[in-house]
Amino acid sequence: MANGRNLLICGDNLTALDELIKKSIKVDLVYLDPPFFSNKTYEIVWGDEAEVRSFKDRWAGGINNYIGWMKERVVKLYDVLKDTGSFYLHCDWHASHYLKVMLDEVFGQRLFKNEIIWRIGWVSGYKTQKLGWIRNHDVIFYYTKSDKFTFNKEYIPYPEDYVRRDGKKPTGKGFPIEDTWNCNPADILDSIMIKSFSKEKLGYPTQKPEALLERIIKASSNRGDTVLDAFCGCGTTVAAAQKLKRAWIGIDISPKAVELITKRVEKLGAFQGKDFDVIGMPTTLGDLQKLDPFHFQDWIINKMGARRSKKLTADYGLDGYYEKTIFTDRAGIQVKQSESVGRNVVDNFETALRRANFEKGYIVAFSFTKGAHEEVAREKHKGLDVRLVEVDDLLHDKFKV
Repeated sequence: MANGRNLLICGDNLTALDELIKKSIKVDLVYLDPPFFSNKTYEIVWGDEAEVRSFKDRWAGGINNYIGWMKERVVKLYDVLKDTGSFYLHCDWHASHYLKVMLDEVFGQRLFKNEIIWRIGWVSGYKTQKLGWIRNHDVIFYYTKSDKFTFNKEYIPYPEDYVRRDGKKPTGKGFPIEDTWNCNPADILDSIMIKSFSKEKLGYPTQKPEALLERIIKASSNRGDTVLDAFCGCGTTVAAAQKLKRAWIGIDISPKAVELITKRVEKLGAFQGKDFDVIGMPTTLGDLQKLDPFHFQDWIINKMGARRSKKLTADYGLDGYYEKTIFTDRAGIQVKQSESVGRNVVDNFETALRRANFEKGYIVAFSFTKGAHEEVAREKHKGLDVRLVEVDDLLHDKFKV
C-alpha cells in the first residue's frame, strides 16, 4: 500500500508481487480466481457491448506447466501474507487435485482448513442429457499461514416461521454456514449468485458474485485489514472489500480490466472521493510495445472508441470496427504492434476491407513506410478510404475519427 491508500496495479502479478515484497507490504487475506486450466479462450463483452477484453486460458505443455506457473505466484503470495493471514484459491475440476498438492507443499498440509464447494448455477437443458453425473460446482481451497488467524463465524438467519422439532423457537444467530455454498435462487436461505438482471453483471463469463466474496472477506478479515486479489479480472474482490471497509490491493495484467475496475470502484466511492492509486498503466510507447498482443489490441480499440472483432484469430485482418452512427462511418480496423509497416500490409488490409464490404478502414501501428502511404493514396482514387494511424497520436489523444 502506498501512503496507506488502496492500490490497483496493472501488470504481470509476478512482477507486482516482487515490488510488494521489496516494500515489505503485508496483507491479511488473499483470494485468487486465476484462469482455470480449461483450454478455452474467453471473449468478454463489457457493459455496453462496445468494449471487449480477451484473454487466453491456455498453457502449452500441459498441467505441469500450469501448476508450475501457479506455484511461482503462490510462493510470492505466501511471502506477502501476514503470519496471521488466510488464503483462498478458487478453481474447478480441471486442475483442483493438482493445485491442492501444490498448496500443501507451500502452506503445509496441516494448515489446510477447508475445501469449499460452491454450486455454480442452474442445470441447463443440454446438461440434463449428459450421460453420467452432471458437473455443477467450483472448488475453493482455504488455508491459513499459521494456527493464529482471523475467523468470524457466519450464520444464515433462521426464517421467521422456523421452529425446532420440539416446537420451540430456536435461540442463537441462525444456522452456522458449512463448507457447501449454494447458487440456487429457489433457496431463500442461502443463494449466492448473480441474477440475470443484476446491476453487478458485467458480461464477464467467469465473473463471481459479490456475495461470494463478501462471505469470504467477512469471515477471514476485520475492518481495516488488507485484502489482495492477484487476478483481479472485473474487480469483484476489490469492490466487495471497498464496501466492507477493508483496504485492498488488486492486480491485473490487462489495461482494459484496470480501467473497468477503476470505474467500478469510483462509483462506490463517488461521494467520498478517490481513495486508491492506479499504477502500471501504459503511458509511453515503450509501455505499449511491451504489452501482450491481445492486451495491446484491447488498448488500441478501446482508445479509438471502437468495437473489437468477435474472433481472436482468423478475423481476416480486421481486429476491430466502427458501426455507422451519426458520429462515425462504418469502418474496419487493423492493429499492428510493430514499426515500419509497409505496402504489403496495406494491400492485404484493403483486400480484407472489400471482403467485409467496408469502404473505409484504419491501420494502427508505431510507424509506416513511404510505400504504405503511397499505397493508401493510390487506393483512395479507387474509392477505398484507408487511414494510417500512429500509436503516438492515440497515446497523446491526437486521433480523430
